[in-house]
Amino acid sequence: MDIKGKWALVTGASRGIGREMALALAKEGANLVVHSRELQHTESLVAEIAALGVEVFAVEAELSDEQAVRQMAKTVLDKVTIDLLFNNAGVQPKSQENPWAVSTEDYIWSYQVNVIAPMILIEAFLPGMLERDFGRIVNTTSGIKNQPEQGAYAASKGALDKITKDYAGKLAGHNVTLNVADPGWIRTDLGGPNASHAVDTVIPGMILGGFVDADIRGQWISAQKFKGMVLNEAVEAFQESLK
Repeated sequence: MDIKGKWALVTGASRGIGREMALALAKEGANLVVHSRELQHTESLVAEIAALGVEVFAVEAELSDEQAVRQMAKTVLDKVTIDLLFNNAGVQPKSQENPWAVSTEDYIWSYQVNVIAPMILIEAFLPGMLERDFGRIVNTTSGIKNQPEQGAYAASKGALDKITKDYAGKLAGHNVTLNVADPGWIRTDLGGPNASHAVDTVIPGMILGGFVDADIRGQWISAQKFKGMVLNEAVEAFQESLK
């Protein structure tokens, strides 16, 4: 599928996985809206994307602030129509020493950023996608398990998975898809220095959800399965695996 000239929004684009995704999409010809907490965090990325010959601009928002997320969505909609939405930004509270302890602050923060913010953005951009009969939405998930010390983060990602699958079922008959993508354990600020994979291994897996056929919805994409592939090869391999 050709996405040249289409507009993509990537949240959490200033570094790590989000930055890799934004650059990869730009190389495929997409125009980019790149999000971070502060505009200065994406200055170098905007310059790098612009050098690839596509349009790009940055937006800022603290994703734990509902009104800031809604204002960011309005800012974007006042400028462009979003065809591809990559809800990549996420937070992971520090691991609790006592796995049985419940930090309500960690749970609330995790849900605000990892669940509520993506849903607000879907609410903002999905109607336009349905009206134009084209859209691709990918939510970044996590394969984390058996780590009760990370309960707030794990629960928020589990909720995001459930919502994605449920909402995807409402899109039948439209050329709009909604899927989740798991980057694996990546050496980033969030993943830490002991993680299994380098950040560049997330491509093409983390963006292939933007290129899948219209009938592929509510699926889990494991990015590490497509490490070393070119994009077209990865999309074909993923779609074949579902037959």
